[in-house]
Amino acid sequence: MAEQLPPEVIARLREIDPAISPRQAQESWALLTPYHEKAGYAAPRIVRDLRYGEHPRHRLDVHTAVSDTAVGEPAAGLAPVIVFVHGGGFVGGDKHAPGTPRYDLVGAWAVRHGWVGVTMTHRLAPQFRWPAGARDVAAAVAWLRASIAGYGGDPQRVIVAGNSAGAVHVAGYVAGHGGGRLDGVRGAALLSGIYEARAARPGEPEHAYYGPDPGPETASLPGLLRSPVPLLFSVAELDGPAFHAAAASLVSAWVAQHGAMPPLVWVEGHNHMSTIGSLTVDEAALGVALARFVDRHTANVARRPLAPRTPG
Repeated sequence: MAEQLPPEVIARLREIDPAISPRQAQESWALLTPYHEKAGYAAPRIVRDLRYGEHPRHRLDVHTAVSDTAVGEPAAGLAPVIVFVHGGGFVGGDKHAPGTPRYDLVGAWAVRHGWVGVTMTHRLAPQFRWPAGARDVAAAVAWLRASIAGYGGDPQRVIVAGNSAGAVHVAGYVAGHGGGRLDGVRGAALLSGIYEARAARPGEPEHAYYGPDPGPETASLPGLLRSPVPLLFSVAELDGPAFHAAAASLVSAWVAQHGAMPPLVWVEGHNHMSTIGSLTVDEAALGVALARFVDRHTANVARRPLAPRTPG
């Protein structure tokens, strides 16, 4: 049976102001961290700060099970890979906050399912504006394509997932804004994302990334509707109105294009900050559906033999 948080913890999450704020983050993680500490939020092996580009924030961590395979030498059986792109309102966030579950918990969750986990950091606004995030995701996937076999991961079975601003960057990558190749990417999970930029007031996160008047070219929704990559979307029950509006627009456009609902997970009992934190400790909320998505789209994929590569 999947792990579940006690009802009183869900009740306390429901009491937190749904507006995204440092206070929401602090209160949400204060509730969830003891459960992650009990479950264990670090994979047996984490290789940190591998560089996938030239900028200081072009770094990623690889999370694996204990293995005797030497780094740089592909294992006999390569595992699916899930790479996670953090949020932070376009202007903050990181792949790893020492002494906390953020976001080593994603790598540990991946390893529990028999996969290789990757958590990545990307450049931030306002210094780096649209489409810098999508380009960073494309660069990280290119690194995986060249190097992840050396850590036991299969570069032909990659799932890319992002939360909040990370979902926006993954959506931009899938929609073609990053200019990167999609070969090897078997699916993308977009968790509490927004897929059409709106005019933002100065000081709002979107203003920092898109500028004051984003054009239609910044919208990822048209590209997502045509995407050859399987997609999974989610919205949290306690997300703010903008995320529910984005989900509603997605549903409307998807039904008009495909005549059916999009694959959309309703993350019951969770807010914008606790959605990712639900993995492992409240699996029914998101983890069960996300794991099913990964398994479905990474199973039985034919691969060519890979030559050994040295990680960069």
